Amino acid sequence: MSSTVPTARLTGLTISLTDGTPLLTGASLTLEPGRVHAVTGPSGAGKTTLLRALAGALPPGATVTGELTVLGHDILTLAPEPLRRLRRERLAYLGQDPGSGLNPRMRVERLITETARDRSRTALLDLLQQVRLPADQQLERRRPAALSGGQQRRVALARALARRPDLLLLDEPTAGLDTDLRDEIADLVRRLAHRDGIAIAVSSHDPHFVARCTDTTLALRAALPPRETVPGPSCATGLDGTDGTDGPKGQDGPKGQVGPDRVAVLTVRSLGAHVGSGPTRRQVLSGVDLDIRRGSLTAVVGPSGCGKTTLLRALAGLHPAGAGTLALDGRPLSGTLRRRTRDQLRCIQLVPQNPLGALNPARTVAGALTRPLELHGSTPREQRAARVAELLTAVGLPTDFSTRYPHELSGGQRQRVSIARALAAEPAVLLCDEVTSALDAATADGVMALLGDLRTARGLAVVLVTHDLHLVDAYADETLALPGTGPLPVPLPVPGGP
Repeated sequence: MSSTVPTARLTGLTISLTDGTPLLTGASLTLEPGRVHAVTGPSGAGKTTLLRALAGALPPGATVTGELTVLGHDILTLAPEPLRRLRRERLAYLGQDPGSGLNPRMRVERLITETARDRSRTALLDLLQQVRLPADQQLERRRPAALSGGQQRRVALARALARRPDLLLLDEPTAGLDTDLRDEIADLVRRLAHRDGIAIAVSSHDPHFVARCTDTTLALRAALPPRETVPGPSCATGLDGTDGTDGPKGQDGPKGQVGPDRVAVLTVRSLGAHVGSGPTRRQVLSGVDLDIRRGSLTAVVGPSGCGKTTLLRALAGLHPAGAGTLALDGRPLSGTLRRRTRDQLRCIQLVPQNPLGALNPARTVAGALTRPLELHGSTPREQRAARVAELLTAVGLPTDFSTRYPHELSGGQRQRVSIARALAAEPAVLLCDEVTSALDAATADGVMALLGDLRTARGLAVVLVTHDLHLVDAYADETLALPGTGPLPVPLPVPGGP
């Protein structure tokens, strides 16, 4: 289905921050009804900025040149009330962290039907089926906290589709989803556009997803010159107080050589956990055993909703464990955050799946990175600015990013800031939840190389939740496979691993 009247058109669109920093340079794109349009490019090229511009949402004070028309309006000059009405009735935007936009007190049923054109239960169940969410597990009665990251993403998509928009903007819609589910979402996106005549724009780093569902592709170039990821200073220390320089030796490629004689930093035995309460209570982890050793990378894989994020949050003390025990450096570790000592809190750091929701929007990057330096007292006040610069360099970001706020960063840049913040505490164990899902392949490899350097030099233990089997094969020493249903999870050997 096609039309001579485009849904949206941008010509020579250039967007810069108040200090002149370019976010998007000279982009041109025409969005037509019934077609899926992809926006690709490296992290920081302006993909998110372009989609947000189409939704009429830009950083305060941003400078804009070029032309932009959306649904017959110059959306960047539209008055607040007409803009709200346009977004409510004809336009839907899903950011990289759509779960953060879900009201935590609302149940799924109300979240989807709140702005739906058809609020019947039949329509609700149809939407759940479209986005591949189970309709037979009382999922519609759950709140966002009882959903996995992938399930939150699909609830947000169902909420957007319930409005039957003319323009649908999806920023990395398959981040954090397993391969089969990514293919199903790609087929759904293509079917919606062709069947319902919706104009859809998607940003993605996944070439398979782009090839499967899109009709046209706009490839953006980096708005800033690419920065080489440079290994930074030590960001992890051993639990015994040493600097870890006698850590893993004989590294062959990205994998560490972790022998059976190396003592585990974090030990997990018979761990169990559930989500929800009352009739929506559901067991997601049962009988998990895990030995996380210094210098190793343990990958956690499994289908969306199987409990991968819950496992990391339980290890970090953010989600109550219903059963099992934890030990840090051979000593019992409380499963509750409040009962852990300051040093135990420092030693285990979590990099969440959705950095936008984890970074304080009122703090600059420097403020976010300085906070752990203040809490743990690891860096004298007069050295903190230099330490912030070192951390930014370590994750491949320019040092002048220290003055930016989270909304002035791309999704990939926010993810790297989140990693730098965790490293600032100099942890012994780093829990990484889909930290590469919003990054292009080159940047993802750079982040993994950085973690590899830290593992080798300082004995940092990394637990990585991912759906990217390429990263598992290339970097993991051990893999924990969590099934959606079936037998209890057991550690699996990695082909070619030690």
